[in-house]
Amino acid sequence: MKKTFTLTNPKLKYARQIEAAKNDVRKYLKRERKKKLPEDVDYWDFDCRYGPTAEEAKVVHVAEITKCIDEVEKQNLESFYLEILAKPGIRSKKQGS
Repeated sequence: MKKTFTLTNPKLKYARQIEAAKNDVRKYLKRERKKKLPEDVDYWDFDCRYGPTAEEAKVVHVAEITKCIDEVEKQNLESFYLEILAKPGIRSKKQGS
């Protein structure tokens, strides 16, 4: 998912548009995690980037996406860019166990 969310719809309240963006992200992550894993892969990992625009986007962890969207609401931005790309992940062995 590479998307610029615009939050300027005159028919919808700003808070409702923020919640819709969060819902889109949750649905996308759920859909991607349901996909069949390739052999020798333990889980789906995600490369995420967030920023006011695509050029200013910085790398964030998937767990921080909701916090980033909350920051958009606090700053009262009209749009933001979010990129989430699924990739195969392999669990590493813990040291000392």
